[in-house]
Order: sequence, then structure tokens, then C-alpha cells
Amino acid sequence: MKHWSDWIAADPKIMMGKPVIAGTRVTVELILEKLAAGETIEQIVEAHPRLTGEAVRAALAFASDVLRSETIYPFSEQAA
Repeated sequence: MKHWSDWIAADPKIMMGKPVIAGTRVTVELILEKLAAGETIEQIVEAHPRLTGEAVRAALAFASDVLRSETIYPFSEQAA
């Protein structure tokens, strides 16, 4: 598999600069939302024919790398 950087692009003129699958307007955010909702990679690819399974996996790898490099602040449900 190619590195996610071969698949993911961010341009302020496309989808307000959100990371997208290169050459599409499909955001990484949308892909993550669909996976979190229970859709399979195959269902996502079927709904967005310009995507491939490898592109969806690249979106996951990108999200993982971004979260790995971010500072995460723990939160509590009691905090309001």
C-alpha cells in the first residue's frame, strides 16, 4: 500500500481545506463518520465510485497519524 500522503490532499479551495482523498471531494471526516456508523469499506466504495478500498484505508492511516501527533487532553463526563 502507498503511504497515506499519496492519497490525502488538503487545499483551501476544496472542501474548505479539509483533508480529502486526492482528486475527489470526499473528506477523511466523511469516511470516518461512515465507518463509525457501521458501513463497510465495500459500502463506502460502492457509494463513492471514485474511491478504492486502499483510499479508505489511507484515510484511516492519516487519521491515526494525526491523532498520534496531537496533544490529547483527557476529559471527564463530570466536567461541564
